[in-house]
Amino acid sequence: MILVTSRAVPAQDKPAPAGLPDAPTPKQDQNDTAQKPDKNIFATPLGLITKRSYVYPELATTPGPLTSKEKFELFLDKSVSPPQILSSAAGAGISEARGTLAGYGQGGEGFGRRFASSMASGASSHFFGTFLLPAMFHEDPRFFVRLQGGFGARAGHALRRAIVIRTDTGKETFNLPGTLGPLLAEALANAYLPASEQTAGKTFERAGIRIGFSAANNLLKEYWPSIFKKLRVDKFAPGLHPDTTQPAPPGKPVN
Repeated sequence: MILVTSRAVPAQDKPAPAGLPDAPTPKQDQNDTAQKPDKNIFATPLGLITKRSYVYPELATTPGPLTSKEKFELFLDKSVSPPQILSSAAGAGISEARGTLAGYGQGGEGFGRRFASSMASGASSHFFGTFLLPAMFHEDPRFFVRLQGGFGARAGHALRRAIVIRTDTGKETFNLPGTLGPLLAEALANAYLPASEQTAGKTFERAGIRIGFSAANNLLKEYWPSIFKKLRVDKFAPGLHPDTTQPAPPGKPVN
């Protein structure tokens, strides 16, 4: 017992070994720090919309400008976009229910002819208003989201877009493509609409309705990126939101 105790005392008096040096902290690359943005990319309109939208392909993702080829591709995308298809289907159903465009008849055939004529008129309007006239006059047919401000400011911006368009140089000018495009499209529609619709009055009436609908639709375009982000669609389809760490493949749609 005495022997064990005598051996334990020196062990207790033995100085503790010097602590090992801390694990080395990896140095942070200054370039990595410089690449990280100081603010949330979603705080700016073009930061929120960094990839092309399935629903509204005309939402601007870059300051621009677009080439004539890109304006032509945008015309094609808009002509088969979900809003165009849904509005044509709804318009065809309402037209059949109200008995307008009586020359198309009723039933499935009448609905199909109304739907086809609406899609054709929409494609013509996009051809003139999104491609041909903007390419000729060097104007940007895309919709630039404001994002900041209250409802009044954003609604005013959306409705103002019906009469003001952005040029390829970033300036503003009268929206000739947005007003002349629908009129040219409805004039062309007289080639396949019933004879009762082939009058100057009916043509201007349809063009006015198309311009008014486009102005109202701008309000939804203004809020669409915020709605899409709020719904958090990426929970159901991962990868839809922009990846801030790796560059996204060019031209891949997001919503």
